[in-house]
Amino acid sequence: MARQDLNRSGEMEVFARVVELGGFSAAARSLGMTPSAVSKLMSRLEARLGARLINRSTRSLQLTAEGDAFFQRAVKVLADIAEAEREAGVGAVPRGRVRVNCNIPFGHHYLLPLVPRFLAAYPEVQLDITLIDHVVVDLMQERADVAIRTGPLRESQLIARKLGTSRLSVVASPDYLARHGTPKTLAELEEHNLLAFNFSRILSGWPFLDGEGGNVSTPVAGNLRISDGESLRQLTLAGAGVARLAHFHVGRDIAAGRLVPILEDLNPGDTEEVFAVFIGQDGRLPARVRAFIDFLAQEVRF
Repeated sequence: MARQDLNRSGEMEVFARVVELGGFSAAARSLGMTPSAVSKLMSRLEARLGARLINRSTRSLQLTAEGDAFFQRAVKVLADIAEAEREAGVGAVPRGRVRVNCNIPFGHHYLLPLVPRFLAAYPEVQLDITLIDHVVVDLMQERADVAIRTGPLRESQLIARKLGTSRLSVVASPDYLARHGTPKTLAELEEHNLLAFNFSRILSGWPFLDGEGGNVSTPVAGNLRISDGESLRQLTLAGAGVARLAHFHVGRDIAAGRLVPILEDLNPGDTEEVFAVFIGQDGRLPARVRAFIDFLAQEVRF
């Protein structure tokens, strides 16, 4: 602590140390100050407050009523300052609220199942989770510490940490294919009910290989558009039509036979990446945010 030009919290710390240790000399030794510097600081503090805090004698110090009240408040203020510094510190024990804004598919299939394990590992952290499918990430507007997003990210000042990569496939339910037939060509696919999102995507059509070493894009036309990936998955499972979804989202459905990949021989093998997006430099994150991101990076597998 500096020996001069102390701020108010510094004055409180010196005063509290005098009271706790019972004297100016003991307080001075613990703070690396001289007894005369402590005495002068106490005099300046009392002059600024306009009240005597301590009655001094040659053998002891006794708090006045004003001094006792000030001491109780000072101890609380110093504890609050110490807690704030611990929470803000990179190396601190993770504690406090982490506000998470996550897309719906990842939230349902990966984030929510991991929540109990994360909270058990970090009992002093509280999670505040919002599941919503927004393409644009605005952490300040959404008041979020971390956003989970899939697909290409638009340029911004945000930092992104990749959690995984997943290939995409065109899929339909066995019931839908039994009723409408399985398309064998792109021309046949265009005759089916192709389900799409109702928000703007970077790719307006579905990409395929053309069989001659090139790529083509099939326009998506159907009688249904939906706002989020999980609803699109549910509709596809229910036989409403054909959808194009990432394997991190529907891989278990494919493995269980609930969904069937279509035209895999023309699949261009493109992928969708999943990111944890946050504000600030990676090395200066609050401990609570870093713990959450590190946990996801370690536990998410697809």
